[in-house]
Amino acid sequence: MAYQGGYGAAPGGHATMQQDPLYGYFAAVAGQDSQISADELQPCLTQSGISGTYKPFSMETCRLMISMLDKDFSNTMGFNEFKELWQVLNSWKSTFMSYDRDRSGTVESNELQHALNSMGFHLSPQAMNIIMKRHSSGGRISFDEFVGCCTKLRALTDQFRRRDHSQTGAATFQYDDFIQVTMSI
Repeated sequence: MAYQGGYGAAPGGHATMQQDPLYGYFAAVAGQDSQISADELQPCLTQSGISGTYKPFSMETCRLMISMLDKDFSNTMGFNEFKELWQVLNSWKSTFMSYDRDRSGTVESNELQHALNSMGFHLSPQAMNIIMKRHSSGGRISFDEFVGCCTKLRALTDQFRRRDHSQTGAATFQYDDFIQVTMSI
């Protein structure tokens, strides 16, 4: 089944969803509402093995991942959103692994900057300094922290682009709008 924006399956698509290898991980925790919360996402991702040899994702990172894709502010995600998250996580994992050259399971500031640049996030040294202070432990960022950082950057960038109507790198926010954007991530 091709990815479709929105929630749930395409009409008549339920059987196709069940044939998707990811559906088993999703269905094991989704419950009757066919949605998963951050509390359900954490064991789902752990059981799936997507974090590989890295530590399982923290509850905070799981909340961030849900909020990144949560268009209706339900604090849950459906199967199509889960599939999108899976694709994004695999991409981020590949990027992280390519910059974790010493295979320590962490990246340093310069490696993080190169990784983020390769993903299209061109940040000032000041922004990188703030990210390192917020997300690193001992000057190094683990995969879980990397995913949390990337999740925030993607969500904030998406929100910014929606308001940058002329695509000039400048947007105007009302105070309440700014609070809503930053507090929802």
